[in-house]
Amino acid sequence: MSKSDVTRRGVLRTGAVAGAGLAVPTLFTASSAAAFTNEPTGSSVTLGFNVPQTGPYADEGADELRAYELAVEHLNGGGDGGMMTTFSSKALQGNGILGKKVEYVTGDTQTKSDAARASAKSMIEKDGAVMITGGSSSGVAVAVQALCQEAGIIFMAGLTHSNDTTGKDKRANGFRHFFNSYMSGAALAPVLKNAYGTDRKAYHLTADYNWGYTTEEAVKSSTEAMGWETVNTVLTPLTQTDFSSYIAPVLQSGADVLVLNHYGGNMVNSLTNAVQFGLRDKQVNGKNFEIVVPLYSRLMAKGAGANVKGIFGSTNWHWSLQDEGSKAFVRSFGTKYGFPPSQAAHTCYVQALLYADAVERAGSFNPCAVDEALADFEFDGMGNGPTLYRAEDHQCFKDVLVVKGKENPSSEFDLLEIVEVTPVEQVTYAPDHPQFAGGALGTCNPGA
Repeated sequence: MSKSDVTRRGVLRTGAVAGAGLAVPTLFTASSAAAFTNEPTGSSVTLGFNVPQTGPYADEGADELRAYELAVEHLNGGGDGGMMTTFSSKALQGNGILGKKVEYVTGDTQTKSDAARASAKSMIEKDGAVMITGGSSSGVAVAVQALCQEAGIIFMAGLTHSNDTTGKDKRANGFRHFFNSYMSGAALAPVLKNAYGTDRKAYHLTADYNWGYTTEEAVKSSTEAMGWETVNTVLTPLTQTDFSSYIAPVLQSGADVLVLNHYGGNMVNSLTNAVQFGLRDKQVNGKNFEIVVPLYSRLMAKGAGANVKGIFGSTNWHWSLQDEGSKAFVRSFGTKYGFPPSQAAHTCYVQALLYADAVERAGSFNPCAVDEALADFEFDGMGNGPTLYRAEDHQCFKDVLVVKGKENPSSEFDLLEIVEVTPVEQVTYAPDHPQFAGGALGTCNPGA
């Protein structure tokens, strides 16, 4: 059994430790004036990969973990180097991070904020993780980001789409590569206008947590601005598996568009129920009834099967992109695992490399040095075109994809087609935009 297997099992065993408060971290150099939480003092450095291994987003979590393991392999000089060969920054040399071998531990967020905080806390306190990354839920991201701020640890968010992560709940120790709800609304609206016109009545089903709220708000405001009427908005529990009782009222509402602000297994189930109720075969108000999925992924498309054909949505990245960085990542991931990566895998792989690169450029693992290295950092070669990590909110700004379900897929992985690459200028907003109001970034916390 390898060391990583041992540490992984250790964290999974202790990841359910209850309580949100942080005890004194076990690894730091107290005698150093520049001491910080879990400062690596030996020949290796430990990263914490906190992903949903159970629960409604487990498929996303499994792909995230694959991507992290691939990133570690590349950082330590294994494989073909992947995106390290196309990344505009050339600080990474395949000799670990600052010459230290990269090791990792994992935890199961269960897509529950308390469980995610507990597993992150365990990785920080018991395993000496100097950085935490992962997750496929904005509720989890906000909770773990706050914990990492308190602990003096960098948090490189995984898949989190709510405006809140880099809006009212932003933190100086937290960074997000993934796009957000506002960007989805801004990218989708012109495509929906062109496809369905400006005279539409929309009914929203929305996951009852922060991601659902901000996605509903973003899509609602962008579609109403082009003339659509919002007929109703209904919250659904994250734990819901059968959405039949939520679909039935749509038929009596007068709506001719159903917007599913659902993700992962929730979206697969709600879309399946909507199709079973015949919504896609109906005409309402003299128009074909349409369904929109604001946030898409290949894994969701696979789960929903033929039901996704022709349905529009947005996505952060897709394996069919032909830029050199995307092709390099798809090649590396496909060689290792036998199938193309999801957008969750892509953003997590990129976040791991961006963290390692920031440490190299800063010459230090100190969170404040990493913060400075990432603030207003411009890079390319990682998919999505030229990208900016904005200093004011630690949000990445890059091109956004609008996709739809393919009518005639060539394989089980070829389920989405890119219909629009929305330029970054169209999805960029001011830091004080109303959808991101409240909260303050604050200052970096090095902890110890």
